[in-house]
Amino acid sequence: MTSKFKNALLIGASSGIGAALARCLAEDGTRVALVARREDQLEDVRRGITTAWGQDRARVYRTDVTDFDQAPALFQKIDEEMEGLDLVIYCAGVMTEGPEDEYDFAKDKLVVEVNLLGGMAWLDQAATRFEAKRSGAIVGIGSVAGDRGRRAYPNYHAAKAGFATYLESLRNRLSRHGVQVTTIKPGPIATPMTEGMGKQPLMRSAEEAAQKIHRAITKGKMTAYVPGIWFPIMFVIRSIPSILFRRMGI
Repeated sequence: MTSKFKNALLIGASSGIGAALARCLAEDGTRVALVARREDQLEDVRRGITTAWGQDRARVYRTDVTDFDQAPALFQKIDEEMEGLDLVIYCAGVMTEGPEDEYDFAKDKLVVEVNLLGGMAWLDQAATRFEAKRSGAIVGIGSVAGDRGRRAYPNYHAAKAGFATYLESLRNRLSRHGVQVTTIKPGPIATPMTEGMGKQPLMRSAEEAAQKIHRAITKGKMTAYVPGIWFPIMFVIRSIPSILFRRMGI
């Protein structure tokens, strides 16, 4: 199969959706650059890809997405070594646990830095280059959690809501230059981040989610809920008046 994309960069590719999506793209013929903090896990993903689809199919680059100042130089290095990127996906994410009566700014800061600011640091680099060459695709892995402020994880809901709005702004700015910007909003996905949460409604595997995300990117979708059933569910949830939503205790 001939891929729509030649060279892709995935930030947050050491596990979960990022790793599964890297395998999806590699299988489709795309060369992938894998970025994350955990180099040993990145190497595991790379080895699996190269064993299945060829030695030149994947490269590994280690960084912490909260080291924002590293993003410009490392992006430039990856772009040069990959001989030009045409797809950049921000997959990095973190969720912190805590009781409902806890208000911990250190945890809030970490969640916002990884889920929102890291995405801005890396995708700004992609936007600059793709606008200049008037082509390319930018993808952000958000969450249905960004559609409404529930009581359980205020920092996570806020970060994902901010990320969705940032991606919408990029789309409105870049679409006139021929650049695709896709917002992905998964429901609960079985990943290391969610394994302590127990069984969640409509939970899907990372592999199934990656297949659906891959299709949405290839079709040039602006926004895609994964799985699609979350679109009508979140439409209803967004429509609930705030006073009633609060009384529902969700």
